[in-house]
Amino acid sequence: MDLGLKDRVAIVTGSSQGIGKAIALGLSEEGAKVVICARNEIQLAQTAKEIQSATGGEIYKMQADLTKEHDIKRLVAKTSERFG
Repeated sequence: MDLGLKDRVAIVTGSSQGIGKAIALGLSEEGAKVVICARNEIQLAQTAKEIQSATGGEIYKMQADLTKEHDIKRLVAKTSERFG
């Protein structure tokens, strides 16, 4: 299915496992550039590898705790730096 997401940028929070991971995978399958974030760096790295391997898409991972304002601002800033 083509949802018109090719080359769009999506930030998916809580994306190292479960629903977040499934959403990130689906967006990448649709051609979106996906930023994944979660608190667990090890699980996040594994998820990034899995999604990139499965889809060939552009995946950017970033450890972040979204209960902290500083991490939210850093996530948005780094996403903007990376993808414009």
